[in-house]
Amino acid sequence: MPTATITSKGQITIPQQVRSDMGLTTGDRVDFIRMEDGHYAVVPASYSIKSLKGIVPRPAKPVSLDDMQAAIVAGATGE
Repeated sequence: MPTATITSKGQITIPQQVRSDMGLTTGDRVDFIRMEDGHYAVVPASYSIKSLKGIVPRPAKPVSLDDMQAAIVAGATGE
């Protein structure tokens, strides 16, 4: 199991195998998420924009620009 040592400044170097497994490269960020059992999970905070593809489903029917504008106005006015 890969391990790392905390420096006097509170820093660690993520082992190469872990970085590779997580798809991390130079400049990427990671999040520390506290789990219900009190442990922490380390997860990548940087994702490629391509990873967002498909998250929002396509509407059943196309939405017109007029409909979009009406929704913007309704949201801004609280209607």
